[in-house]
Amino acid sequence: MRIRRLSDWLPTTKKEVKLRGWEELDVILFSGDAYVDHPSFGPAVIGRILESYGLRVAIVPQPSVNDNLQDFTKLGTPNLFFAVTGGCMDPMVSNYTASKRKRDKDAYTPNGDIGFRPDYATSVYSKILKEKFPNTPVLIGGIEASLRRVTHYDYWSDKLLPSILETSKADMLVYGMGEQPLREIVELLQKGVPFSSLRTIKQTAFLVHEDEKTPKNKNWEDVKIASHEDCLSDKKTFASNFKIIEQESNKLIARRIFQKVGEKQLVINPPFPTMTEKEIDASFDLPYTRLPHPKYNKRGPIPAFEMIKFSINIHRGCFGGCSFCTISAHQGKFIASRSQESVLKEVDQVAQMDDFKGYLSDIGGPSANMYKMKGKIQSICDKCVAPSCISPVICSNLDTSHKPLTELYKAVDKHPKVKKSFIGSGIRHDMLVPEFNKNADPEELDAYTEEVMTNHVSGRLKVAPEHTSDPVLKLMRKPSFKYFHKFKDRFDRINKKGKLNLQLIPYFISSHPACEPEDMANLAAETKDMGFQLEQVQGFTPTPMTVATVIYYSGYHPYTLKPVKTAKTRQEKLDQHKFFFWYKRENKKWIKDTLSKVGRNDLIKKLLPQDNSWRKNKPEKAKNTFDDTVTSVKESRRKNKGFKKKRRR
Repeated sequence: MRIRRLSDWLPTTKKEVKLRGWEELDVILFSGDAYVDHPSFGPAVIGRILESYGLRVAIVPQPSVNDNLQDFTKLGTPNLFFAVTGGCMDPMVSNYTASKRKRDKDAYTPNGDIGFRPDYATSVYSKILKEKFPNTPVLIGGIEASLRRVTHYDYWSDKLLPSILETSKADMLVYGMGEQPLREIVELLQKGVPFSSLRTIKQTAFLVHEDEKTPKNKNWEDVKIASHEDCLSDKKTFASNFKIIEQESNKLIARRIFQKVGEKQLVINPPFPTMTEKEIDASFDLPYTRLPHPKYNKRGPIPAFEMIKFSINIHRGCFGGCSFCTISAHQGKFIASRSQESVLKEVDQVAQMDDFKGYLSDIGGPSANMYKMKGKIQSICDKCVAPSCISPVICSNLDTSHKPLTELYKAVDKHPKVKKSFIGSGIRHDMLVPEFNKNADPEELDAYTEEVMTNHVSGRLKVAPEHTSDPVLKLMRKPSFKYFHKFKDRFDRINKKGKLNLQLIPYFISSHPACEPEDMANLAAETKDMGFQLEQVQGFTPTPMTVATVIYYSGYHPYTLKPVKTAKTRQEKLDQHKFFFWYKRENKKWIKDTLSKVGRNDLIKKLLPQDNSWRKNKPEKAKNTFDDTVTSVKESRRKNKGFKKKRRR
């Protein structure tokens, strides 16, 4: 058992700064999350990265904004800059449900307590710092800043907002994963370059006055998008902007983006190339304690930490490009994979933890089965502008071999202290179907699927077909539902062969753009025919920087500029969601009446038969994870009756 000292964590108070023998700090990092010193928590990664450059770094987690603001001044003025992040999730997603109801838990706070993270935390923290320290640069980053770097629709205020640089008053923004731009920022500052002159660093954004000249870079091409004011006055103009933004975000050789915002100009520099194996290994190999700061010992467990405590992240990025997902907008579509040696080193660290019982909860990433996958011919990827490598079909240049991943799983399981490693991340089931993944060897796909089902699943395998309607799936950038049928056939065959008795649990979304009530009725009927009583279901939540959100707000698809209908009112969303729960008594009359009006008696017969013969497959009891559009409004009110928000004293 290793005895930890308080100085093993980045300092969070003046006392802890003194413990390190420091009289001053180079960077002070403010975060909307509690401080967990773990490579899966972005604020900790940024702090450790800055520390690795020889800087004296402190972190102020969840500073209070409801008192005299002493948390913002207690550590003084840093020599280089303040860094600000809203946390591992957009604070509005952390604080509110899809129906804009205040959540009763915050996964990134001890005991799940609420009230420790303000709405729009990055802007709130940054504005306070600029008021308190007007001459000290403020650098913002993290997922909130990254996804709000340009004009974006904010679902919670139902408004089109300008770049977060405008609302936060910050001096610079780092988007995406921060290791590479931070390295260059620090190197230039250490050479004496003023912060205000840092204008040509990749993967950064900043605002300049209209008459101010922006530095030229002979290696970059520039592109202008419609101004924020033009977007406010015309929704189709806003939609047309997004095609350029998304394509440039996913290109290896991208253009610099300019957008006029009032009397200022937003400049978004192109992204860095995908991190090399050596670079991503170096980030994960930093001296994390892998534990929450001791200050939380008496406050209760941090739910997000408990969930990933014994998990290993093996890669970043996702080439799926799903229309409703923000992963590629933040991490990029090109995969940065760790070496097997780096992964095994972390497995050994986890195995040495005092309370490790031999079970790894996840060996995965944004998508579990994209490890080591990349383009076969790099020059083809260099010219690519497609937001997805697997939609509408898998790119012929993409190496989709699952062999390195299968070998990694087996290497992890050879560790003497590992009894079993689970795959908790979502698996792209479509990539395991030879009819869809024509690049791969079918035997290799079967070998991977069998390895997962036999050795890495605890009773249930979760996958995300998302819908059954081909038009909706096409807009989602997901493959036809027929490939889910084919995957289920393979799943059932392996299940029977190995006498595994596993369950297949599919995830679905309601109220997505292009989805009509009839599509939801078809979804209910088709999944019922397959023997599913749906458990993992949710409603579409518009988040910044996705195609689906642009459609939700504007009514137009950004790539075609053709109108697309979306359920927007609470009642429309409730009505779509009810189809997930066709088997509930209170929904049956409504479903029958609704389908009768559109002449779909065929679906009525499928969903509401006179007998219960469909139950022979013994589907699992449903659980509604869409807490915002619960079928029973009375039940929701009853649950919230007498609820009192916990506030920081």
